[in-house]
Amino acid sequence: MTLPDTPASPAGADRTFQVDLRGLVDLLSHHLYSSPRVYLRELLQNAVDALTARHTLEPAAPADAFGVRLYADGTAVRVEDDGVGLTEADVHTFLATIGRSSKRAERIAEQRGDFIGQFGIGLLSCFLVADEIHVLSRSARTPDAPAVEWRGRGDGSYTVRVLPATARPRPGTTVTLTPRTDAGEWTRPAQVHALARHFGSLLRHPVTFDDGTGATSVNPEPAPWARTYPTPGARSRALAAYGEEVFGFKPLDTIELDLPAVGLKGIACVLPETVPAGRSHGHRVHVKGMLLSEQAEEILPEWAFFVRCVVDAESLRPTASRESLYEDDTLAAVRDALAERLRAWIARAAASDPDLLHRFLQAHHLAVKSLAVHDDEILRMLLPWLPFETTDGHTTLDEFARTHRTVLVTSSVEEFRQVAAIASAAGLGVVNGGYTYDRELVHRLPEIRSEVTVADLDPATLTAHLDPVDRETELAAAAYLARARDALAVFDCDVALRAFQPASAPALLVDSREARHERTRSQLAREQEGGLWGDILGALRQEAPRAQLILNQLNPLVRTAVTIDEPELARTSAEALYGQAALLSRRPLRPAESSLINRSFLDLLAHALRKDS
Repeated sequence: MTLPDTPASPAGADRTFQVDLRGLVDLLSHHLYSSPRVYLRELLQNAVDALTARHTLEPAAPADAFGVRLYADGTAVRVEDDGVGLTEADVHTFLATIGRSSKRAERIAEQRGDFIGQFGIGLLSCFLVADEIHVLSRSARTPDAPAVEWRGRGDGSYTVRVLPATARPRPGTTVTLTPRTDAGEWTRPAQVHALARHFGSLLRHPVTFDDGTGATSVNPEPAPWARTYPTPGARSRALAAYGEEVFGFKPLDTIELDLPAVGLKGIACVLPETVPAGRSHGHRVHVKGMLLSEQAEEILPEWAFFVRCVVDAESLRPTASRESLYEDDTLAAVRDALAERLRAWIARAAASDPDLLHRFLQAHHLAVKSLAVHDDEILRMLLPWLPFETTDGHTTLDEFARTHRTVLVTSSVEEFRQVAAIASAAGLGVVNGGYTYDRELVHRLPEIRSEVTVADLDPATLTAHLDPVDRETELAAAAYLARARDALAVFDCDVALRAFQPASAPALLVDSREARHERTRSQLAREQEGGLWGDILGALRQEAPRAQLILNQLNPLVRTAVTIDEPELARTSAEALYGQAALLSRRPLRPAESSLINRSFLDLLAHALRKDS
């Protein structure tokens, strides 16, 4: 925008903005829309809105009395409709004023919800593919109305001419574009036909396309949910086939959606395979038959990533670009209502179709877990059937609770991996609570199975189930244990001797992530002592729990190691046992631990070579 060069005016006087129309046209036509292909959608939208207004004038006319015709022969693109048309005054008011839409005029304000476009800028999208827009229109409001010609150019200029009624014998509007040479990708006849099918296949008014070889219907059939079928089974198969055609996969099941309050109909297709949590799968949203978006994520809650929807709605509001939905109370209510439809489908499958439920949970248990966390009904219904990683393998909580009245749950995946083998051999029932939602859900199991007790697994609980060694064995290993504690003091690790199954496991490293973080914080506080960061870390410092390396007396290697008299070899063997236990825990190794593993291996190798020589 630029300010005009005007004579000096009194202080505080109002002034009028001057708009660089060429720049504004470029801004709207090249930056508001995501792709040049939307030009055809905007032309179809204007034509359909004109037909809607025509039916308002002539309510007794049959639904298919008026239509839209598209022509493309490689040299021009033409869209012709039998709509309400424009008078000369309308042309000056609406086509020449950016942002003013005839759909917002007071005379039809009460019907504005019937129209797709309401912003008065859609025609500008044609400048994405053409430098000039030619409009020939004749109003249906006056029987003897003349025809009006409007030519708009990308530089912001336009001309208007009034022509005899014979220039357009019937009411309606024709928009003609002469494509630029660089826009051939979007204006070839085959592409225009494909775009018309893409955007307008569900439009309620008849739309035809002609490339010079004959006219074909763009939308020969109504939406599949609006058709009549001989049986419910035939309807289900037809909806599933449509979902497969639209999304490219065979749905596990198809959920019919119907919200009469907002005029929404459509289907939700259940994906047949697992979808990573958080991966966005947009939904196809039509507004009054016109395709609005293929990536409308806002139509469903985040937890519903196991379905993809195609819907057609009457009352949802598109944004100015008509490529997404306006976030308002109506959209929020639609999202909640659709979420309830999905919950009802899950409940119905749980009650009457166990095979479908099993296949669904096998693929989408994570989505159901996320829902069960916040939905008590789904929790009570499905928690016993959801799969979890346990010391008995991957199984449902219902099966697991039959053999373990006390269920222990870890707080992280690495803690579960550290203790799984030993806990299983000790007869403990442990569930891996490190995955998203799992720990919280396991703790709610007593709400469903009152006879079950759930507790967090801590090191004390595990070590309490390991058998102590007799006093003589403990005294015989005392010297070795002392050297091992000294060697591992740098890792804040204590060493103990116990007996546990499986005997093939030489050692168990018990160390939680929280404990490691606390020791790291304490170490940083000591290093920064006296400084600002040292004071801050010192204030946060708590008693740092020590890690514990538990050696297995039942393991032959450990029974040999505790008899080593040579101090350096004893130290090296303790470091090697610590490194092996750290590797088995499958947690990330610290640099010092990686160095220890390499050093202990080389030292043991050197000792073996010296002994052989």
